[in-house]
Amino acid sequence: MDAPKDSLRSGFDEPSPASAPSGISAEPPPPFAPMKLSPFEAVMQKIFIGQSGLRAIWRLLIYLIMFRGLRFCLFVLLAYGLPDLSFLWRQTAAELGLAIIAIAPALLMAKIEGRAFGSYGLPFRNVFGKLFWVGAAWGLVSLTILLVVLRGAHAFYFGTIALHGVRVLKFAVFWAGFFLIVGFYEEFFTRGYTQFTLTDGVGFWPAAILLSLGFGALHLENPGESWVGILGAIVIGFFFCLTLRRTGNLWFAIGFHMSWDWGESFLYSVPDSGGVAPGHLLHSSLQGPRWLTGGSVGPEGSVFLFVLVALMWVVFDRVYPEVKYPPARVEKILDSEATALNP
Repeated sequence: MDAPKDSLRSGFDEPSPASAPSGISAEPPPPFAPMKLSPFEAVMQKIFIGQSGLRAIWRLLIYLIMFRGLRFCLFVLLAYGLPDLSFLWRQTAAELGLAIIAIAPALLMAKIEGRAFGSYGLPFRNVFGKLFWVGAAWGLVSLTILLVVLRGAHAFYFGTIALHGVRVLKFAVFWAGFFLIVGFYEEFFTRGYTQFTLTDGVGFWPAAILLSLGFGALHLENPGESWVGILGAIVIGFFFCLTLRRTGNLWFAIGFHMSWDWGESFLYSVPDSGGVAPGHLLHSSLQGPRWLTGGSVGPEGSVFLFVLVALMWVVFDRVYPEVKYPPARVEKILDSEATALNP
């Protein structure tokens, strides 16, 4: 009598398989299949999207559009909002504004791209660190060597002291701060976000060539510039690309840029990119043919500049032999894309 009860209980305890409603299959649904792109959509995706997301050319274009829009707003502000500023303070406000609007779109692009801002060449952990001061020393020493050579060729004369007393310190500090801002703006705009993004698209050295040409073009706005001076700026810009490649960031270049311009405009009081700055230390002078002295351009237009940059390139290449830029992630993407194009 007990066995039949156990058998009956077990039959009630075991769940019976659920039966599908009439007309509906009990088979599991097939896995989700992505929608197939039309030929037009596939072409658009190829044009705009790469392995690392939005292609470099479009990211760069977005950055430049934002920069140009902010630049227009800045010049409107300076012209109509701050009309009573003196010449020096207007120039300082303009350079500070340009530095800010070069960095601000890059901060937004870093958020969009999911990257640290330091990836673009300005890691905050290295602010005014060793590389900055080493670069500043290189800039001042190299300019001094160039002017000593010109003095030996009887093309440059130091002259007499033009400033005295507290005005020496006042203008020394002012021009140091001014050219620090200039260095920030010009280095980041031509070798910061732009260099990083173009490197992602075409590789480091092709990007360096394009942006060095752009660096030279920035100097077209300077009064008194010449084609030799523009070429000199391009060559110096290309050297700065090497310093970025070997140090991994822009701090060396910013320090060099600052001290070079400070040495030209204040310390040695020679023309800098076509103009002589007020508040300079010396009554110096350049005498001789333009190919030697640089004429209105200053030492940056001298043929000796090209010799100097070549020597700096050789020395820097030996002192800093290790490649540290671009970051490893970009290198990996470039290598994989190259493999895909050339299997």
